[in-house]
Amino acid sequence: MKRISRFLTKTGVICGVAALSTGWIMPAMAADLRIGLQDDADVLDPHRARTFVGRIVFTSLCDKLFDINEKLEIQPQLAEGWKWSDDGKILSIKLRGDGKFHDGSTITAADVKANLERAKSLAESLRKSEVASIDSIKVVDDTNLEVHLVKPDASLLSQLADRAGMIMSPKAFTDGDFAQNPVCSGPYKFVSRVQNDRIVLEKFNDYWGAANYHFDKVTFLPIQDTTVRLANLQSGSLDLIERLASSDIEAVKNDSKLAFYPVTGTGYQGLTFNMTKGDKDSFPIGHDKRVRRAFELSIDRNAINEVVGQGIFQPAHQPFPPTSFAYDKKFETVTRDVEKAKKLLAEAGLERVKFEISYGNNSTSQQVYELIQAMASEAGFDISLRPTEFAALQSTLKEKSYEAGQSGWSGRADPDGNIHQFDTCKGNLNDAGYCNEKVDELLNKARATTDQAQRKAIYDEAQAIIQDELPIVYLYYQPWPFAARADLKGFVAYPDGMVRLKGVSITN
Repeated sequence: MKRISRFLTKTGVICGVAALSTGWIMPAMAADLRIGLQDDADVLDPHRARTFVGRIVFTSLCDKLFDINEKLEIQPQLAEGWKWSDDGKILSIKLRGDGKFHDGSTITAADVKANLERAKSLAESLRKSEVASIDSIKVVDDTNLEVHLVKPDASLLSQLADRAGMIMSPKAFTDGDFAQNPVCSGPYKFVSRVQNDRIVLEKFNDYWGAANYHFDKVTFLPIQDTTVRLANLQSGSLDLIERLASSDIEAVKNDSKLAFYPVTGTGYQGLTFNMTKGDKDSFPIGHDKRVRRAFELSIDRNAINEVVGQGIFQPAHQPFPPTSFAYDKKFETVTRDVEKAKKLLAEAGLERVKFEISYGNNSTSQQVYELIQAMASEAGFDISLRPTEFAALQSTLKEKSYEAGQSGWSGRADPDGNIHQFDTCKGNLNDAGYCNEKVDELLNKARATTDQAQRKAIYDEAQAIIQDELPIVYLYYQPWPFAARADLKGFVAYPDGMVRLKGVSITN
């Protein structure tokens, strides 16, 4: 709260109920946009980053080869056009001729090649599994290149419509720490960052679509407390906020000065177990699937939806949302059964099980995990909670220095993006340390299969194994409720939760 209070003071907003009761709104300059985020972004390097809020910042900072529309269909961005070879192993990409980096240099096919090769080879790259199918890249000329694959990859365009396809200046990532001064290719360029306080971008006037971007400056402000985030929107200190608390939706709907933008997301919230910690005796929940199943049986997803989500936290039992062709209702059969959970613990020779859950330090997550803590206690689990600053949590998960950890994923248009990198042995986001060679075989096969029905059958087979071993217990599908000042026009909420500013403006 101290940091939040400082934010309110810095922006000239009078803290507390008195300020809100006056109805006073601090006017925003039409040329500036201030966006309230739930968390602080992690490293500002698309190849090394892993946070959802980081992707929101990158959406304005770094153009991708492709993007998606509201229907999750692939659209051109830096790539003007593309086509596949008949065998599905060569992707030919034609670039825009007017794309530029923020240092003023023209984006060429050689630059794209350098980016894709960095995503594959950088030691700290979290995109390796996303571009693992790429064998080589051939530069044809300045605006044309060929991406040669080891085998067909039905997910590749979807991956290149996200961080794996973001194009950075090779000069910037070879000359120093890119994250400290990112030079990218999007409609806004980097100005400054104060950790846990703000990230400031300014309009890049040489951007190929600059006429469609109407703000001179965009500032991203992390405010973890959902109530305070909304208070800043109501006071006029913010123009747009993401992840409005479900308990505040009605208040926003009834406020004529605000607008509510709901959208069903493609991602999920879950709980990942560290399967590399200790052994069966010292850390049974990480090494005995019966204990993990007992935990799943101890929780009521519907209660989480009703108590915390106010009806918008649709229960999830799998990584695929109902809108995905890979989704299958047959995997949604587990309901709360405390007595069955106790019997499973007894089979494992246990009566009480202790473990710690690490989670992002925001009010919504706190409510979710306090409820889980109470429910699981009735079945024999003694859970301690460790709220953690969100960027620090990502390091904790990556380093596997945790016991059980919040696993939030914003989702991808192709189902591969919701499962492969989490559940394959060498997946870059496999925080559980889970490894099953049969699952690897199946998920790699699904990636190389273009027929949707065949892919669905393969995912079902992989899911049956994963559901039995439970490295991740899925909790609910992640909604993306946005709220904004009513005179913010042109904003569209997308299922991936990104903030796209093309055509967005403030009317007064």
